[in-house]
Amino acid sequence: MADLATDIQYIKGVGEARAKGMAKLGIQTLRDLVSFFPRAYEDRTVIKPISLAVPDETVCIRAMAAAAPRLSHIRKGLDLVKVRVVDEGGAMDITFFNQSFVKDAIKPGEVYVFYGKVAGTARRPEMTNPVFERETTRNVTGRIMPVYRLTAGLSQNILAGAARQGLEACGEALPDYLPEAVREGYKLAQARYAYENIHFPLSFEALEIARRRLIFEELFIISAAMGVIRKIRTVKPGRGLKDADMDVFYAALPFTLTGAQKRSIEQAVSDMKRPTPMNRLVQGDVGSGKTVVAAACCWFTWKSGCQSAFMAPTEILAEQHYRSLSALLEPLGIQVGLLTGSMTPKQKKTVQGQLRLGELDVIIGTHALLSEGVEFFDLALVVTDEQHRFGVGQRSALTAKGDSPHVLVMSATPIPRTLALIIYGDLDVSVIDELPPGRQKVETYTAGEKLRQRTYNFMRKLVGEGRQVYVVCPMVEESETADADLKSAQEYAARLQQEIFPDLRVALVHGRMKPKEKERVMSAFAAGQTDILVATTVIEVGVDVPNAALMVVENADRFGLSQLHQLRGRVGRGEHQSYCILFEGAGGEVSRERLKIMCSTNDGFKISEEDLKLRGPGDFFGSRQHGLPEMHIASLAADMDVLTTAQAAASEVLKADPALSRPANKAMKERIDTLFELRANTLN
Repeated sequence: MADLATDIQYIKGVGEARAKGMAKLGIQTLRDLVSFFPRAYEDRTVIKPISLAVPDETVCIRAMAAAAPRLSHIRKGLDLVKVRVVDEGGAMDITFFNQSFVKDAIKPGEVYVFYGKVAGTARRPEMTNPVFERETTRNVTGRIMPVYRLTAGLSQNILAGAARQGLEACGEALPDYLPEAVREGYKLAQARYAYENIHFPLSFEALEIARRRLIFEELFIISAAMGVIRKIRTVKPGRGLKDADMDVFYAALPFTLTGAQKRSIEQAVSDMKRPTPMNRLVQGDVGSGKTVVAAACCWFTWKSGCQSAFMAPTEILAEQHYRSLSALLEPLGIQVGLLTGSMTPKQKKTVQGQLRLGELDVIIGTHALLSEGVEFFDLALVVTDEQHRFGVGQRSALTAKGDSPHVLVMSATPIPRTLALIIYGDLDVSVIDELPPGRQKVETYTAGEKLRQRTYNFMRKLVGEGRQVYVVCPMVEESETADADLKSAQEYAARLQQEIFPDLRVALVHGRMKPKEKERVMSAFAAGQTDILVATTVIEVGVDVPNAALMVVENADRFGLSQLHQLRGRVGRGEHQSYCILFEGAGGEVSRERLKIMCSTNDGFKISEEDLKLRGPGDFFGSRQHGLPEMHIASLAADMDVLTTAQAAASEVLKADPALSRPANKAMKERIDTLFELRANTLN
């Protein structure tokens, strides 16, 4: 019996050539092969007589070849094989394109089963390129067949055959990673049954039982692994900061905090008093006031005589945070500095010297904080803004400049809590789920082309009142796609300036511009020197422009709801009533219904829940280096109920056996160790 680590080229029917093709699909070992689950299934269980075959129906037909197949050479590169087949009630013509072997494979008078889509008419049915086999030696008809992802040189039959051989090769060696008590408690199938019926289901009921077992296992193992990593982190030595009366900080603020802000501050402060490093995510909607939570943590760190570093993804954001944090902290006696790449060497040297000597208590900066010349007197807190913009290595490089400093990461992308526990599994999560009083709701509308001129009139009206406007396009230039319906930022900006608003100040910003040029355009808009800013999603995370009162999004159906919510958050930051207009594009009724969710709520958490159901977790995973193992079968969009159950089960096991040292948990521990041996130190 083969070992799960066996190279697939040694599996019967695979060999060296096919193994190279399979490697492109991520299949290199026997474990990879049996875990390469089908993406869909074909129901080949239904066998119909020809007389009952309906055009456009995909079905099996059992019929006899009435005569020898005829091969015709139509032209170079095109051969046709035609054969007429009959059963007791009718006849059907079958055509094979470029499959000349069929001429000798089908014998007159023999009975075959053909599986394919019925074409033609009810009186003269036809099939093109069906799967077929002799009625007496059936392997691929009369059953539910798996459909796999393919690559060049591999067919469905090759992969199905390899999966069959793989299952027979490892047989009973398939480990059951679920502790028996969990499997029985949650009424889950055994591993061997699950793997057999996920590849070759005996029935759709058996397929569902197999899927449930494997989805649960995948989510259970990841949830347990996150718990183990969290446990490792909580025993890592750190430095507890001295207690301080937070009421002193609260009293100095020029505004009253929301309950959610205070709760988040108290959770972070509680972490920072412990002798293990804090690793906390503060996630809150756009405008929920995350920055003041960071300010409170910086003040608390300063009370212990230590320094804080605050890293932002862009210079303009770093400068914005510098202004807001200086205003909050400097009246309390805290020295705040700024370090960015565009500063002169002399300015950088001055700031670096102040940091090294402890003359600066808080430093705000960009990636410039990571440079070699930056040394701290006593770094005890690292804050990163817009968490998904920084890779694991960048944050690690900054924390390495201190002695196991506390870490606070902030994200304005609201994520359903259950999902956050997976994506940010080794972080404690604080949620700011209420907005400060006085924060205005952004009025949101969908629009079609009929409302185009009316929208232009509205843009002109707002600019006439002294307001500013964002216009977001899905691509930079027209050459990116053949889709003529998509607006490109470059062409649209030129049109708006030359044809629609020649008397207004229109500017353009996109991701292909040099960083300094982007910063210049954004700074000019923030300073009120531009009326209309045409942009790509580069402004999704951007500077506060309180005077911007309208966000127009072109081809809004091309964006995820969470992304649209982030874009909408660019307006409504000042005293003026603000608006968001979503042009529908060519997405049709489904897209229209999806966009209506944006009009019905300004709650980012509700929107993210809907986005997760509609699009899956790509928006949350795709933009960050999360380090999680690839999921083979579970869908965080479709399987949220299973995720909740699996998380509860994993929590129960870890509570009873934190080190997973009991014999019943041996296989589970080995699986976690294998999955995370390369990832345990790089998650988040």
